[in-house]
Amino acid sequence: QVQLVESGGGLVQAGGSLRLSCAASGSILTFNVMGWYRQAPGKQRELVAKLTRGGTTNFADSVKGRFAISRDNAKNTMYLQMNSLKPEDTAVYYCQATSWREYWGQGTQVTVSS
Repeated sequence: QVQLVESGGGLVQAGGSLRLSCAASGSILTFNVMGWYRQAPGKQRELVAKLTRGGTTNFADSVKGRFAISRDNAKNTMYLQMNSLKPEDTAVYYCQATSWREYWGQGTQVTVSS
């Protein structure tokens, strides 16, 4: 059973940066796609960024130019570097991975104060 564990969330002022990590219990090379989603209170979960095994990335329009997604295959870890954070980025951020099924992490809270 694959487990995904997020870390790196916290409280930051607007304009600041955070780096989220998603550590997998097994090799991330087995995943076709990995991504970050977020869910703010009262809103639906939305895609933030995704990264295919081949290296193709895709970002939500709201985070383009501010967020970057990457992975370290040797560490079985995916990252989300978040810069120029805004209060509207406040949400629970979830790691997701897809092989023959989807896997989700438990989420990490990101709070951006104005």
